[in-house]
Amino acid sequence: MTKAQILETVNQLPENFELEDLFERLLLIKRIEEGVRQSDNGETLTEAEARSYLSRWLTDTGVTAR
Repeated sequence: MTKAQILETVNQLPENFELEDLFERLLLIKRIEEGVRQSDNGETLTEAEARSYLSRWLTDTGVTAR
């Protein structure tokens, strides 16, 4: 993340905002950039792998998949 991206994000916020709002937006940008980097590097899952991973995660957390 660059200083310019941080400043742009701050400038998009209203005049009064919670610091948590800024942190959430910056974290979202970071996660999106990481996802794009992973995709560019071929670090992706097939649909079947993603479904299996999600199913295991939901089971581990006690959530029932639909």
